[in-house]
Amino acid sequence: MQIGRLARIWRYPVKSLRGETLESAPIGPEGIEGDRARALAVLGGHARSGKTYRGKEDERLHLTADPAHAIAAAHERGVTLEMLDAQPHYFDDAPLSLILDRWLDGLRAHVGFEVEPERFRPNFYVHAEDGIKLREDDLTGRELALGEVRLRVRYPIERCVTTTYDQTTGESEPEILRYVAQARGTWMGIYCDVLRAGTARIGDSLAVVER
Repeated sequence: MQIGRLARIWRYPVKSLRGETLESAPIGPEGIEGDRARALAVLGGHARSGKTYRGKEDERLHLTADPAHAIAAAHERGVTLEMLDAQPHYFDDAPLSLILDRWLDGLRAHVGFEVEPERFRPNFYVHAEDGIKLREDDLTGRELALGEVRLRVRYPIERCVTTTYDQTTGESEPEILRYVAQARGTWMGIYCDVLRAGTARIGDSLAVVER
C-alpha cells in the first residue's frame, strides 16, 4: 500500500538543538549518520544533574544550533552544561521518527494556524496520498519501504510540552499539546527501527510492505 512521498528530512547534530534539513541522508542500522551525535549534559543548577539537558528544561534550546549559545543561555538560568563526547547517537528512544502531514491536519484546523512539523522534531516528514487515513497504531509493527530503505515501526510517539514552543520565538501555545492529548491520545508520529540500510532521498515513496 502506497502511503505517500518523503517531503523533508531533518538531522539534529546536537540533541535538543535546532536541526538541519537534508536533501538525502545515509541511513544505517542506528539511523541517520550524525543524528544526535552530541548532547549537552547538566553539571549543576538543575535536577537533571549528570543527564542530558532537553527542550523540556529550556524552551529556547531548539532555537539555536550553536552549542556555545545554548550553554550561555542555560547559564543565564543558573544551569551549568557541558558538551558530551561524541558517540554514535543520543536517542531518547528509537533511531528514526516519522510524521505524515495528514496527522497534523486536525491539529492545524483546531488551533487555526499552520503548525510546523519542526515542533515535533521528526527525521522524516511525508506527504500522504489522497485518501490515506492511517493512524499511528495502524502502522505499529508494520514494515515500511522508504525508497531503498526498509523500516519497522516500533510504536507511536507520545508528545510532551516541547511541541508547544514556537520555532522562531520560543513562546508556548498550550492548546497544541492539549489537542494532541485529548484528540490523539498524546500521539503524533511513529518511531522506527532500520531493517535495511540505504540512502533516503526527498521524493522517495513510502509504502507498507505487504506480506
